[in-house]
Amino acid sequence: MRRLPLSLLGSLLAFLLAFSPLSLADIKVLGLFKGAALIEVDGQQKLVKVGQKWKGVAILEANSKQAVADVNGERMTLKVSSHIGSSYQKPANTTVRIPKNANRQYITNAQINGRGTQVLVDTGANIVALNSLTARALGIDFDDAPQSQVATASGIVPAYTVMLDKVDVGGITVRRVQASIVTGSFPETVLLGMSYLQHVKMTEQDGILLLTNKY
Repeated sequence: MRRLPLSLLGSLLAFLLAFSPLSLADIKVLGLFKGAALIEVDGQQKLVKVGQKWKGVAILEANSKQAVADVNGERMTLKVSSHIGSSYQKPANTTVRIPKNANRQYITNAQINGRGTQVLVDTGANIVALNSLTARALGIDFDDAPQSQVATASGIVPAYTVMLDKVDVGGITVRRVQASIVTGSFPETVLLGMSYLQHVKMTEQDGILLLTNKY
């Protein structure tokens, strides 16, 4: 029986180890930062910056919410506490369908900081906007927030810039969403602006707006 050269056997063994599911079993994501991810491989920890590769894990993109990594040639989206192994599954896409109402508006229910409210999808608004009465009802503290002024139908009124902990529309959750709280009763319905919408894909089909999570 013909024997394989030792060099070839070594290369074959390295190949099998690199692509074996067992090689992924001990990869954990411990922390996420802008431009880097703290990962653990076989009990060893390292802060891997975007563009770097360590123990088979290359970080392609990273922010405080998630990272995109190449793990042995497979592209994966990771969050804190992700445990990559042979059972790893890519996050499933969530799609929310919002029908257009009689006023040709897209209004749906949402959760802001865990409390329910209606929102109006408004791509013309740079950030989420809500009136001060709604903000109080949702338990949002804005008394010490940075203040500016905005023009409304009632004239020039104070507005406060805050960071919402999370905004959830039909299961699509975005954390740390910038919002403006306008003194008074305008806008009557919370405006779901681009500080949330930039994190979803939007398509329109036959009077129905489809929102799909990007990550």
